[in-house]
Amino acid sequence: MNSDASASPWIDITVPLRHGMPTWPGDPSCLIHQSVRMDQGAVCNLTHLNLSAHTATHMDAPRHFIADGKTMDQLPLDAVLGACRVLDLRHVIDQITPADLEPHAPLPGERLLLQTRNSFHSWALDHFDTEFVSIRQDAAQFLVERQVRTVGIDYLSIGGYGKDIVETHQIMLGAEIWVIEGLNLAAVEPGEYELLCLPLNILGADGAPCRAVLRRL
Repeated sequence: MNSDASASPWIDITVPLRHGMPTWPGDPSCLIHQSVRMDQGAVCNLTHLNLSAHTATHMDAPRHFIADGKTMDQLPLDAVLGACRVLDLRHVIDQITPADLEPHAPLPGERLLLQTRNSFHSWALDHFDTEFVSIRQDAAQFLVERQVRTVGIDYLSIGGYGKDIVETHQIMLGAEIWVIEGLNLAAVEPGEYELLCLPLNILGADGAPCRAVLRRL
């Protein structure tokens, strides 16, 4: 196996977990420390994590906003493994609308990753970006009507901060569209890819951190 990561055909679109990283306001802080350390005489190192299931790159299960919705352990793997399209929506300033999505003609069963200015701006900040690009509720309904399978976006929520946060989640998760949030698509050219995205299999959870990678088709 080639150990040179730069030679790999896979593009890592995961935002690394790090101590003190931006999280959704009101969510638990991301706290990472070594609880056991070899430099203090221990025989091994041991990392302790304290974080929300919705930290950095993660998935939302329907249960996140739907009381009796499916949980993370009920994820059908075909939702996150297979062909996908990365859509160029870098022109959007505020919220993604149906007019922004219509030219891309989403198809039933498609996995779509939405590349916005978030990848190039929001993740460069040391604080939570309240002005990130999100999906307006009518665009969420448009995706439901097109019977899209999976949607990924490049910041911490499909719904905006103080705008359509509940509605967008309820519309998409209520239709069992599987949602990937917190991607970083800065290194990706729009187009067709193979997606591998595996969340932690947490029983009964409304979400889970995940690792997501792409390979050009």
